Formats: sequence, C-alpha cells, structure tokens
Amino acid sequence: MHDIEVIADSTCDIPQELIDRYGIHIVSHYVVWGDVQYKDRVDIQPEEFYERLKTDRIHPTTAQATVQDFLDKYEEVILKGAREIIVLTVSSAMSGAYQMALNASKLVKIPVSVVDSKGPTMTLGWQVLEAVRLRDMGESVESILEKVAGLRRKLVQIVGMDSLFFLQKGGRIGDATNWIGTKLQIKPVISINHVSGRVEPAGIARTYSAMVDMVYHKFFEKVGSGTRLHIAVLHGNALDEAKKLADRIIREHAPAEIMINITGPVLGINTGPRALALSGYFE
Repeated sequence: MHDIEVIADSTCDIPQELIDRYGIHIVSHYVVWGDVQYKDRVDIQPEEFYERLKTDRIHPTTAQATVQDFLDKYEEVILKGAREIIVLTVSSAMSGAYQMALNASKLVKIPVSVVDSKGPTMTLGWQVLEAVRLRDMGESVESILEKVAGLRRKLVQIVGMDSLFFLQKGGRIGDATNWIGTKLQIKPVISINHVSGRVEPAGIARTYSAMVDMVYHKFFEKVGSGTRLHIAVLHGNALDEAKKLADRIIREHAPAEIMINITGPVLGINTGPRALALSGYFE
C-alpha cells in the first residue's frame, strides 16, 4: 500500500499485469443483459462478452458505477493506510462516473482528488499509469495532477469500427451525429477530443483493411513527433488484427512502450466486435 492510492474505473483498459504491478484499484461499471447485471471485467470477461454480443438477440446496456461503489473503494484503501486518493474516470461527457466519484469523495475524511480524463479506454489508462508512476517516484499529489493534465493535452486516440451499428445503438455517437442515417455497412473512424471529452468524426472507410489504414494514418498525423512514443493497441476481440497493427508500429516507429489489450465490455457495447483503436502520445 501507499500513502497516495490511485483508483480508476473499469473503462481504463489497462492490461491486468500493469494493474497488478502498480497496485491500481479498479471500480467496475455494469453490463446489463436482460434481467442480469454483471460487473465489468469481474462477472463478465471481454472475450465472452464479444462472442455473446454477436449471437444474443437481446442487446445489452450499461450502468455506471454508483456513489456507493466508489465510496466502498475509498474506504477499502483508507483502511489499508491511504492518506490521500487520486481517482481518474472516463470522460464526464460520456458517463456520470466522474460525478459519482466526486459525490463519494465528500463522504470520506481524507483528501480525494477526482480527475475527468476527458476520454475512454487508454486515454484514461495512460493518465492512470502516469499517476502511479509519478507516485512511485515520490511526487506529491499536486505535482501528479499537474503532470497528468499536461499528458492529457498530448494524448491522441483514434478508433475504427467494423460497423456504425453499435456506436449508434449505444447512443455514444457524440459529434458524429451526421452519420445517423448513413448505411450501416460503412466502417466509421472517430477521434476523441481531449478538451470536450466527446467523440468526433474522423473518417469513413468502405472496407476493414481501409479502416485499419485510416486509424493508423490518422493517429500518426495527429500525434506529432517526440523522443519516445507510448502507444496502446486496443481491439474488440480481434487479437490477430491488433498484433499485425502493433507489428507495423514497431517496424516503422520503434515505440518506447507498446501494449495490446482487449477493450472491455462497457466500452465494447459502443464499438462492437473487430473494432481497433490506437491511443498514445510522444514525450
């Protein structure tokens, strides 16, 4: 345990190995499938989720973690010795999780700093990793929050989907509403605006391979240049495609840090099977 504990919600999509290594605490959201409610990545795992999503006639929905869920996690780490807490959540423009975490912070007696990551998946994940790495270097909460905000300004996230169906069905279409009514056979590509925290349209592809190329090129157009590239490849149960994309990035850009992970169920409801995303930044 640490004097400063870092908590994230389950949309962060950080590989479990890193969650364990840094002692990151996770608050799960919920997947609601018919009459059954599952804790994200606890009661239902991503691979099972995507397989069922393709065949089940009932379309799942999601429910955000509650004030009590966040409060329970705060109290858990306080009992183990935490003196300060940093909580990072998925974009407040996409979910009420930030407000739930903020409301819960008022119910404990130690300082709790709640951060709106302004994005989903590894947009949130990279900020969480920055926070725990700085914490382990002995940085103060004030310094951590300042540097996490600086990192957020560098982040780029591009997501490509095999279909518009899930984005439209999940109601997370953001500023890409002009796509509504478009044929669902298109392969939409979106970006995350890390100021507004909203989804923005980035392009439309007609084939899957063209979509993957678009994700790749859009990411590197936006991310700029720097000394060390940190990048995550996220996928909707499409590991082979994610590995091919990661191999291309390694060959052409020699990143300092690269990881591959499957997008969790709560976000996968909106992006669907075979989605691919790149999220990262240059130092």
